[in-house]
Amino acid sequence: MSLSVILKIPIQNALKDLFDIDTAKLEFQPTRKEFEGDVTLVLFPLLKQIGSSAVEIGQKLGDYLVKNSPEVNRYNVVSGFMNIVIEDIYYINFFSSISNQDQFGCVSPDKNDKALMIEYSSPNTNKPLHLGHVRNNLLGYAVAEICKAAGKKVYKTQIINDRGIHICKSMLAWQKFGNGETPESSGMKGDKLVGKYYVAFDRAYKDEVNTLVSQGKSEEEAKKLAPILLEAQQMLLDWEMQKPEVVTLWKTMNQWVYDGFEETYRNLGVDFDSYYYESETYLLGKEVVQIGLEKGVFEKDPDGSVWIDLTAEGLDRKIVLRSDGTAVYMTQDIGTAIQRVKDFPDVGGLVYTVGNEQDYHFKVLFLILKKLGFQWAENLFHLSYGMVDLPSGKMKSREGTVVDADDLIEEMTQTAQSLSEELGKLEGYSEAEKQQLYRTIGLGALKYYILKVDPKKRILFNPEESVDFAGNTGPFIQYTYARIQSILRKVDFDLQSSEIKTLHTKEKELIKLIEQYPEVIQNAASHYSPAIIANYTYDLVKEYNSFYQSVSILGEEDLGIKIFRVRLSKTVGETIRSSFKLLGIAVPDRM
Repeated sequence: MSLSVILKIPIQNALKDLFDIDTAKLEFQPTRKEFEGDVTLVLFPLLKQIGSSAVEIGQKLGDYLVKNSPEVNRYNVVSGFMNIVIEDIYYINFFSSISNQDQFGCVSPDKNDKALMIEYSSPNTNKPLHLGHVRNNLLGYAVAEICKAAGKKVYKTQIINDRGIHICKSMLAWQKFGNGETPESSGMKGDKLVGKYYVAFDRAYKDEVNTLVSQGKSEEEAKKLAPILLEAQQMLLDWEMQKPEVVTLWKTMNQWVYDGFEETYRNLGVDFDSYYYESETYLLGKEVVQIGLEKGVFEKDPDGSVWIDLTAEGLDRKIVLRSDGTAVYMTQDIGTAIQRVKDFPDVGGLVYTVGNEQDYHFKVLFLILKKLGFQWAENLFHLSYGMVDLPSGKMKSREGTVVDADDLIEEMTQTAQSLSEELGKLEGYSEAEKQQLYRTIGLGALKYYILKVDPKKRILFNPEESVDFAGNTGPFIQYTYARIQSILRKVDFDLQSSEIKTLHTKEKELIKLIEQYPEVIQNAASHYSPAIIANYTYDLVKEYNSFYQSVSILGEEDLGIKIFRVRLSKTVGETIRSSFKLLGIAVPDRM
């Protein structure tokens, strides 16, 4: 139970006894570093009700709490803030109550609560996963794990964009230039092989455009008339007509990609509970349009196209059905959302992990679903995130300049290996243990570097900077965890509960941070922000390293204090492991 919860009733009693007022809402915040105190009550909201100065109110409240509340040791008032110093015994008792809890901070789901479905990844089947997909997957997976820890039942899902002109371009290029090449014959992962032919198509297309321009066509005409593009467009029509040979090739090449994706997901450490495919969902939603017309949500134009007018909500008119009766992406997304709730009837809300270039799309989608009257549409959230750039600039799939996710994971592992070998602390490790450690450090560096940033912000990703063993990095936190495990391995005495009455300042600061962990999880879940977990963990690790430098642990002569400090170290380690697990990051026992 947090300090604000514990102090709420005593302060409300004080306000009633001293000033004869009832107030349900009190504003607390952590005490600023430059002042003495553990928690601060903001006094300004009380001024109107009481009609006195903040200093006078604070002094009367403080005196009352010191006299009547056993948790309060002393206080000080600075302007409109009352800084409250809590008795050491409160923290000692709190620590004793949680030091043996396996899942401290995590909440079991309530069977009566609605589930949450979180969509992430959702790639195209014409290329491998790249750095942008990495941020998407890490965000979606971490948010799902954090929401689970906060007490939500969660389903992880994705929709795979497996149809359209993009996959036809890869298919056509493979027919023209592939000579029957397969993942087995080439030794390439299937997604990389298909991506290779997507790039080959673009190269051939540009050559044909240049040729047409040299023959007198305008560039705009040439781009439309390039023979290879016309062939790809015809292949898409053939697919929609279910021409057998086209469908067979489509299934074959998509399966190559799915197999490649699964390998990348395993390497990245993410998973899914369900998969949806655009080839199966692109017709969904058309029947909903008729329902919307009957309800007056949609309107039909003279040409037969169907629209929704959202100008009153500050948006524009949006088409949901073309005049020829074909659906648009919006229609498909409406139908897919409805289908998901049909498939998982306990779902009461959906989170879409999609880049910020789709902000407007989701505003419209959510508004349409609300207007259609779906109750769960009140609980839709677009986890909008910024792009990931490299020092070398933007990535472009068609030109083959993307940073492949598999290559990035391998590069991170190699960077971790180089830095670890420079540090030279791996005596006694087998080669297999070294390789596992490099991978753990490399992936930890990648994941933490991306997840510590607020999702809305754009990221400039620097691989070498992310693997630094100092500062706000994954390896720095992993190293602190390994340091704690080293201490625990040296313990040759029983870690039974120790009787202590007072705390060192550094011990108290650590316990105060540990106490915040449950609230941090809830806050990160409510904001769908892994960055809150990541930066909390960094703060905890910084505080632990300060504690480690300031006090003796195994060298402490008083056995009771020594036991307490080892147990405190152990709990810090468990909190690091727990928080990093929510981020999908492993922690090594040795580094």
